[in-house]
Amino acid sequence: MENQGSTFDFSEFSALDIKTLLLKVLSYWKWFVLSLIVAYIITHYYNAYQQRIYSLDSLITVKDEKNPIFSSSTSIAFNWGGPSDRVETIKTILQSRTHNEKVVQNTQYYINYLQDGKFRMEDVYGKTPFKVKIDTSKFQLINTMLKLEFFSKDRVKISVDFGESRNRGMINYHSLKKQRYSSPVSNYSKEFTVGKIQSDFFAFDIEIIGTPQIDKLYYIVFKDFNATVSRYRSIKVNTAKKGTSIIKLVLVGSNKKRLVDYINATVGVLAKDQIESKIRYAVKTKKYIDDLFDEMAGNLKTIEKDLGDFKQQQNIYNLSAEGSAIFGDALQLDTQSQHFQDRLDYFSTLETYIRNHQGIDANTVPVPAVIVMEDSKISQSIGVLVTKYKMRETLLQTVTPDYPPLKQLNAEIDLERNALLENINTLRLETQSSLDKVKRRLSTNQYKLKRLPRKEQKLLSFERRYAITEQNYNYLKQKSYEAGTAIASNVSDVKVIDSALDIGQGPIYPNTSVNTLTGLFLAIVFPMIFILLKVFFDNKIHTVDEIENTHKIPILGVIGRKRESTNLIVYKHPKSSMAESYRALRSNVQFMLKRHAKSHIILLTSSISGEGKTITAINLASVFAVSGKKTILVGVDLRKPKLAEEFGLKKNLGLVHYLIGQKKLNEIIQPSGYDNLDILLSGTVPPNPSELLLSDETATLMESLREKYEYIILDAPPIGAVSDALGLLKYSDAVLYLIRQDHTEKGLPKMIETKYQRKEVLNVSYVLNDFIFSNRHGYGYGSYGYGYGYSYGYYQNDKKSFFKRIFSRKS
Repeated sequence: MENQGSTFDFSEFSALDIKTLLLKVLSYWKWFVLSLIVAYIITHYYNAYQQRIYSLDSLITVKDEKNPIFSSSTSIAFNWGGPSDRVETIKTILQSRTHNEKVVQNTQYYINYLQDGKFRMEDVYGKTPFKVKIDTSKFQLINTMLKLEFFSKDRVKISVDFGESRNRGMINYHSLKKQRYSSPVSNYSKEFTVGKIQSDFFAFDIEIIGTPQIDKLYYIVFKDFNATVSRYRSIKVNTAKKGTSIIKLVLVGSNKKRLVDYINATVGVLAKDQIESKIRYAVKTKKYIDDLFDEMAGNLKTIEKDLGDFKQQQNIYNLSAEGSAIFGDALQLDTQSQHFQDRLDYFSTLETYIRNHQGIDANTVPVPAVIVMEDSKISQSIGVLVTKYKMRETLLQTVTPDYPPLKQLNAEIDLERNALLENINTLRLETQSSLDKVKRRLSTNQYKLKRLPRKEQKLLSFERRYAITEQNYNYLKQKSYEAGTAIASNVSDVKVIDSALDIGQGPIYPNTSVNTLTGLFLAIVFPMIFILLKVFFDNKIHTVDEIENTHKIPILGVIGRKRESTNLIVYKHPKSSMAESYRALRSNVQFMLKRHAKSHIILLTSSISGEGKTITAINLASVFAVSGKKTILVGVDLRKPKLAEEFGLKKNLGLVHYLIGQKKLNEIIQPSGYDNLDILLSGTVPPNPSELLLSDETATLMESLREKYEYIILDAPPIGAVSDALGLLKYSDAVLYLIRQDHTEKGLPKMIETKYQRKEVLNVSYVLNDFIFSNRHGYGYGSYGYGYGYSYGYYQNDKKSFFKRIFSRKS
């Protein structure tokens, strides 16, 4: 027969009220306590085990700092690298490989200082009483621990475990070349005098900065250079506030001292590089000017000597009035001619440089050392190009040529470059026109010069050469001074607002508070989910309320959980709560029966085997017999007879023998050994129990029993498992349908419910058996089972101590 208990009716779950659900959840309080304890232990261990990770930061600002003592033309001449790299360029530089290589190389951050910790090797950089400085010209053993054991401030033992392979890598931190080293021994150990220490596979200096502890072991590891650089390239560089030039540098790691030193070191290297970038052009300019100045000083001395010799030899020392006027005009025109010619030469050199170079570098761009650039557009364009070329060079280190911002930058460079070439050409034409005008005036001046006496002409020529050379000498002297001042007084565009500093920042990972709260939250959620799922998918019947809410058949009574060792509870334990519950059931059954009838047949059945119908039938028959009513207990469960064992009777004689005509009724009825109670066993198990129970002999049997007994209790087979009991329903005056708490599934009574609704069975009631009150089931036995509820703990033989009740509940 199909099992009706395998399905779950979701509509039944909605019948559970909130109070019942809360009681069920709270009944598992031990689970919550255990879960909270386990969660606390796990989170505490997890928080203790996880390595502390810290985050430190620094604030810098990027602003183009110009020296206020120079004029606009001077500033242009000596800071022709363009304006300093702006925010985006600085951000890219700080994360670039080249910059971080320089920082790591300067600080030797590839050296790791370690000590044994509780869970792992701990980074103790900045906490050791010594510092190690590597000899970068020698090869060093990498990725292998060097154990340092100090005996005093002057003596240290260094040990290395090479393992069985004995093969390790080495690196030269200067050239970054690598090689393999094969150790002749598996374990190397040697004492050294503190200071310069060297072996076949390491070379470094140990500087004592504290007092080494004799009982402590220290470890140093030389890490791969490129791996170290890659690690520190992860430094986060972001604009502190959109639209500003303030940059925030953030670095995370397990050692705050190392983070502080690296952040400050990277800012320091950046500031130094920016200063060098700004003064690089001024240094080049000053060198060029100084070379010209030395040459001009030699020329001036030569001309001065020649002029003196000429005056003495020709005995002429001063020019005439006319000669002085011609000299003044000629000197002015010579100065202008030289000025325009210098400009033309510079424009030609600059144009050739720009056309022949795909990039403009402040180190190689032609120097306007002896001219003044009145047109600022040239200088501004070159400055813009220098900056953009630097940006392109920086981007090419990290992106591909197809990167859209790089393509846009290339387009901007081409546009600016073409505009600069056009501007240079325009200025060259203007300058050439001015030079031609000066030359025509010089021709006129030369004509006037020829009218002077020959000696005066030669003196005027010497004077012109000397005056022009002296002017150039003084001009170069002034430019050299300006260049030197620019170099000495230049400042970096990078200013530190807040340097990195350890002010007691807590770790960002693990977040112990969040982990603990999360663990405690999950310790509540997981049991709660399990309990709710358990309740949600629980298809067992637990309470009277569940029966009343989901079934139409009324409930007659509640039988408590049996704690006695025998099933003859009414006779063996008459004062027990169980006996009282059967008395209460007897009282309730009588309301189902016709009051004036002389005999009553009460049939007990259930959905499946094991729901307690036999023990209930035995004790219900017993309470009727004890009350003086002539009662017979009939075992009509022909498939699994059990009554013989309970009363110690012979089971080879019974109902089957009567139904097949082998025995008469008085031959198969056996006394129970108790007053007013007889037993009719089922007998031998037949091959056709259903047919026997449907035979006419069964009807005859019932009539005969009605004539002899007041109460006939039928222990029938389960109605949900076999159909045997269905044929007996027509003989019964009352049907008690047993439901066992925590055992009977909710869908199993569906068959009897259907017959009840169709009015095929009318006088039927449920009895909740094996009931025990529990918060997990909520309230729900109502007014039923009065005897059970009233007598529990009242009768003398049920009295137990507090501790016995606790242990009995656990069992």
